[in-house]
Amino acid sequence: MAYSENSASRIRSLLFDRDDVVEKKMFGGIAFMVSGSMACGIIGEDLMVRVREEDYEEALTRPHARLMDFTGRPLRGFVLVEPEGVRTTSLLKKWLVEAINFATSPEQMKKASAARSRKK
Repeated sequence: MAYSENSASRIRSLLFDRDDVVEKKMFGGIAFMVSGSMACGIIGEDLMVRVREEDYEEALTRPHARLMDFTGRPLRGFVLVEPEGVRTTSLLKKWLVEAINFATSPEQMKKASAARSRKK
């Protein structure tokens, strides 16, 4: 599945000042890793966002957001946002803050550190 290069460029422009961002092809799209954890990505035209457990239910109530059921069953902690839900820079920034909060949470930082240690 192809992904929206325009959407990926918009994300890049908002994350450009971070030195901990890595892009990876994933889920048939592109994912943006922050501090070693997947934070967000683009699948087709949709934004995929990882959110903290405590923010998950609220995130799903936002306009144009839905469960990510990529495998045929919902993936908890993942939210898909239709293009209309990120049409402005302000809306996209709000979702990216959620994604960065997830990726830089103490739990994720610990998991990312452990994964790096196992690779050594």
